[in-house]
Order: sequence, then C-alpha cells, then structure tokens
Amino acid sequence: MKVAFIHNDKKLGTGAHFINDLMASRLRESGVRVKSFYPKNPLLDAPLHLKGISNVLFFYSLLEHKDEVLKYDLIQGTTYTPLAFLPFSIPVVSHFGSTSWGFLKAVPLAKDLEPALRDIWLDLKEGGAIHELNVRTRRPLKDVAEIEKLVALRADAVIATSEIVKKDLLEAGVSSEKVHVVPNAIEDYWFKRRSVVLSEKPSLVFLGRIGADAFTLKLKGLDRLIDYYRHFPSVAKHTIGITTNKTLVSWCSSNLRNHHFHANLKKERIPELLADKAGGVLLITSRYEGFSLSLVEGMSQGLIPITYPVGIAPEIIQNGKNGFLVHSQKEGKRAIEYVLHLPKEERLQLVEMAQETARRFNSKTISKRLLAVYKAVLKKSS
Repeated sequence: MKVAFIHNDKKLGTGAHFINDLMASRLRESGVRVKSFYPKNPLLDAPLHLKGISNVLFFYSLLEHKDEVLKYDLIQGTTYTPLAFLPFSIPVVSHFGSTSWGFLKAVPLAKDLEPALRDIWLDLKEGGAIHELNVRTRRPLKDVAEIEKLVALRADAVIATSEIVKKDLLEAGVSSEKVHVVPNAIEDYWFKRRSVVLSEKPSLVFLGRIGADAFTLKLKGLDRLIDYYRHFPSVAKHTIGITTNKTLVSWCSSNLRNHHFHANLKKERIPELLADKAGGVLLITSRYEGFSLSLVEGMSQGLIPITYPVGIAPEIIQNGKNGFLVHSQKEGKRAIEYVLHLPKEERLQLVEMAQETARRFNSKTISKRLLAVYKAVLKKSS
C-alpha cells in the first residue's frame, strides 16, 4: 500500500504534524509506503479578512506534484488540505482532529461571558496582554469551516479523533458510514518513565497550546485558568504553554502568585519537567477540543485531570477513578480542592488509573486502527 500524506510543514512544537509524522513512522513499520507532501509557497499575500481563502489556496500549490501524488493508492490530508485532489479517481481520506465550525460555536464574545470571567479579560486588556476583547473578524475561520465541510462531504472517508468530532461531522451532513473514529496517539517518549514518585504538595499544571489572540485564548480557556489560579493563591502553579504572545507570558509572571510560565518548551523536555509533579492537578480549561493531546500526555505523567467535557475527555474520564469531568468553574474548584486534600494513597490510585488510561493511546495501537480504515477504503473503491 502506498499512502500520500498532505499536511503543513510548520514546526510549532505540537499539533497535527506530530501526529502525521508519528503515524507515518508506524505505518512504514507495517510495510506501508508513506510520503509526505508539503506546500512551500503561498499563492496569495492576503489581507486579514481573506486569510481563510489564502490558506486554502496555499494547498492548491501541491498540484505541481500532481503526477507524483496520483501514483499513490490513497491520499490522506488534514481537514481541507486534500481539496485539490478531490476531482481525481484516487481515494481521499480527510483527517479531522477538530472542526473549525466547532471552534466558532464554542468561543463566545466577551460580552456574553459570566461577569467574573469577563473581568479577567478586562484585566488582560488593561495590562497589555491582549489588544482587543474580540478578534476583529471571524471571517477567515468561517471560510475555512465551509471548505472543511465541503471536503468532508466529498472525501471517500473521514477520520474523527473523538465522538465529539464525529458529532460535528454528522451535524454537517456527512454520512455516518463514511466517518471512522480513530483517536490520536502520543509519542513513545511519554511512556518511558515507569516509576512514579508522588509530589508531597500537589501543584496545578496547565499543559499545551494556550493561544495568542482574543479568539484562541478564549478557545483554550485562559480566563478559566486564571480564575482557578487566583482561587488557590498559595498552591504552586506551572503553565507549560505554547504561545507567540510574549506580553501574556510577562503578564502572568507579574500578576499570578506562585506561578511559573514555561513558555514554548520542546515537547521532548516536558516529561522531565513533570517528573516531580505526579499527583498534581492537570487543568484542561478549553471551550473546545477535538481530541486534547494535552489531556492524554498529562495523564501519562501521573497528573490527575480536572477537565471540561471536551475532546476525548467524556469518553475516557471516570469521575473519581482517573480524573474529574466538570461543567462549571464552581465544579472545577470543588474538584481541585478535593484532590489537593486527598490522602497520598488515594491520590496514588488516581495517578495509576490515569496512567493506565493514557497507555491506550500508544502509537502502535492507534496505527493499526488507522491502517484498518485505509484497507476498508481501498476495498470499497476497488
């Protein structure tokens, strides 16, 4: 079997390209020939309101590789990226780690937030951490969302990384027969450390992308995170966050007590940083996630998740056994208080169950499920 992977070659420290690289490696071990194709040059230097269209056109530049790509048995792209190859006879699989229309539905305007959280955004703006309470336009994301829907409807198969993403796709009109739920995997180095030494004093930990502008920061729930942090001033806090907003990093360092912001670390360094934090609380504050790699990565290191029901969380979290699902800041604060005051042996039970859950997402297991989808698509198209 020969599979052409289409995805962006950005190296931002985390994201879809890691999953593509990881799965490509595992598929090669199974005898699949995999080659990645990346667009190199943007076709349009677009103003802000046309950025969505510009991003779509960017992947049309891959048509210069058309003759080579069409020699493969199957094309997999991330959401809309294989758009240019839909008219050809080669089967196309579109991989949805999330949906842009899911983002749009989940992120509120500042005026619609509850007062306590709205006040946090005002503090951030007054402190210069953000320039505006709402992004100037959502049009680029709306454009991308429409193209994503078009690709999902016309692709031969669609992979959803969670039941939440599957629901998004079904609501967009995609046939359930075309949707295959295959979760993401995390890299093998997350599983290298076997023994766990529980921290004597649990800390609060945020792990992953935190955003940069008003939209992405709301998406990741920065206001919820700050609200948690302020509620527990004496507890040690560690934000291991990816952001291009340097002013935000400075604001957090100046305005949050007992807080350490570890900005833009290489992913391979994070397990070492978390080595002495097992038994601490992993905070997943997002308003939307398609999968939430951070959830599984943190659980693999012995952190106890307290998470909103986003991404894979509703499918894997069992309250009081391997973490806690919450639906409000009030519930979240109660859950944090509970974990902080648990006896050590009870915290250890939660840690062990969290790690056991995370092991379900090793790359060898997930690649087998991905390969099964490819075989089913090729069989149907033959």
